[in-house]
Amino acid sequence: MIRSFAFRKSLMGCIVGMLALYCAQALSDWRASLPGARLVGQADFTWYGFEVYQARLWSAALRPGLETTFALELDYRRSINKQTLVETSLDEMQRIIGAPLEAGRLDAWRGHMNRAFVDVKPGSRITGVFLPGWGCRFYVNEQLSHVVADPAFAQAFFAIWLDPDTRDKKSRNQLLGVNTSRNTGDKP
Repeated sequence: MIRSFAFRKSLMGCIVGMLALYCAQALSDWRASLPGARLVGQADFTWYGFEVYQARLWSAALRPGLETTFALELDYRRSINKQTLVETSLDEMQRIIGAPLEAGRLDAWRGHMNRAFVDVKPGSRITGVFLPGWGCRFYVNEQLSHVVADPAFAQAFFAIWLDPDTRDKKSRNQLLGVNTSRNTGDKP
């Protein structure tokens, strides 16, 4: 009887450990937040001829946008320090909003990005999952890095790529799967 009890206890410990490992992995993978997601579009971002990252937009929505759940995945091609990522993002967020952020909000948003981001190098991947009306989650190399329960932050952050006032309208269209070429009647 003692041997049987010890065996059951050991077996239960193994099962609980495996479930904990599985659940931790499920929570760390952004795909669990977007069942049925498909690749909508992708775009390469370059700066003065240098490849910076490739962006990919994933969503289950037929027409994703800032009112639907999606994931924006950035696969970096260059080394960039975290502070540059944070400050560049804040500058773009303020530019699109059209007004400077109040100091408290600016500090809070900077803090979120400092917790979410890392120094990147070629091959690093940061994925943001946009959850409309709630906020967002950030993953670094497929591991959950930070959760932001601030819908205004999430809206402003993802507007960098998806707002009509983005700096790179061609990339926006590519991410959204919008074909902007005009039909000239020429056959392919």
